[in-house]
Amino acid sequence: MQVEITCRHGNLRDEVRAHISEKSEKLLTYYERITAITVTADFSGDRVKMEILVNSEHKHDFVSHDEGDEALSTFDSAFHKMEQQIKKYKSKMQDHRRDVSIGDATEQVEPDEE
Repeated sequence: MQVEITCRHGNLRDEVRAHISEKSEKLLTYYERITAITVTADFSGDRVKMEILVNSEHKHDFVSHDEGDEALSTFDSAFHKMEQQIKKYKSKMQDHRRDVSIGDATEQVEPDEE
């Protein structure tokens, strides 16, 4: 998996870049099939717009963005949105099992009458 950090109309300090790459790699703990992460910081005047694109296997792409005054706080809020998207997607994928519930299983079992 690769993490790509790009900036438009400005620069990020090395500490901020390190923080972004470390935190972005934590997304793998939520969903193992992530193939690439792209973080874009767009500076316009005194505002910063962060956009996070996550590509995963089987054509599932996730996008989150946020706008704020500081790069780190804006990234953290966009990252939180991304975490929520991935957690929700993974829970949806895991809930589509065709298991028989416990209540249905007890109704189907008939005791032997002798």
